[in-house]
Amino acid sequence: MPTMADVARRAGVSAKTVSNVLSGYPYVRESTRERVLAAVNDLGYEINVTARILRSGRSGLIGLAVPELGQPYFGELADEVLAAARRRGVHVLIEPTGFTREGELEALREPRRRLVDGLVFSPAALDQSDAHLLEKLDYPLVLLGEQVFSTHVDHVTMHNVEGARAATDLLLDVGRRRIAAIGMLHAPTAGSASLRFQGYREALEDRGLAVDDRLLGWADDGWHRANGARAMAAVLDAGVEVDGVVAFNDALALGAMYELGVRGLSIPRDVAVVGFDDVEDARYSAPALTTVDPGRREIAEVAVDLLLRRLDEVASPDLPRRPPVLHVADLRLVERESTPRRD
Repeated sequence: MPTMADVARRAGVSAKTVSNVLSGYPYVRESTRERVLAAVNDLGYEINVTARILRSGRSGLIGLAVPELGQPYFGELADEVLAAARRRGVHVLIEPTGFTREGELEALREPRRRLVDGLVFSPAALDQSDAHLLEKLDYPLVLLGEQVFSTHVDHVTMHNVEGARAATDLLLDVGRRRIAAIGMLHAPTAGSASLRFQGYREALEDRGLAVDDRLLGWADDGWHRANGARAMAAVLDAGVEVDGVVAFNDALALGAMYELGVRGLSIPRDVAVVGFDDVEDARYSAPALTTVDPGRREIAEVAVDLLLRRLDEVASPDLPRRPPVLHVADLRLVERESTPRRD
């Protein structure tokens, strides 16, 4: 079995440098870090996590807790976090929480967390009343998403309202006026759903249009393709005219597009569709889906950097303590074939 000394010889560096890279020490030249990680991969070197914890108090592992990996956005977000961590010489332990309060509380608790130095956490079931739970943790935490915001915790999020508003404005700009909103939730802590509905509503109201409840498609069982198709079917079965769709994520949009096709409606001639998240499937749907890119890669990069910075502060008392950060990623509207071209 290869040793750290073997990795050092292969990379042409000292064993101390290898240790620094594998421990996530930030002050290592990037070319050196890449050489060490390449040597680790070539030799198949495996880190003895238990020994590392005993020796340094840090495992070189960070945790990522997300609602589920089956939803494309979270699966692709996890990939981005893994890539960002790998570039910084650390590894990621991923825990799906199942969209449940108990699952999210379990992700925060000992002893499961003992192997990781800190946690990137995307809650879906906890709400603002749980903010105090995050403030009592004895390890670094970076919060993702719009829920459970605490001024005592680093927080990386996206422009939910602005993104949904941009999606709705696009449809209005191409002359659509009977625009369905797919992805509504009855849950009081709906988070993204309520914010994206707010952006949809504001765009309509700015054009002098009222929200028509018959155009609201509900998806309380989750933002998956099947529920997008069912929500779209319910709107169409209500007998209301529809010429546009704003779906609150891309999976819902793809499901809605399927149902529109089943009904013999042409996209975008009869109904134009916009999604949210810009997952990979959006590029390869037929027609390719117009969607909002909420800055997923930026979210992952910033979250990992913030967490490693907090770990360095814990390890090095001389480092200045920065106040908690609220970072909102840039968004981009990606126009494809599911919407007409704007003049």
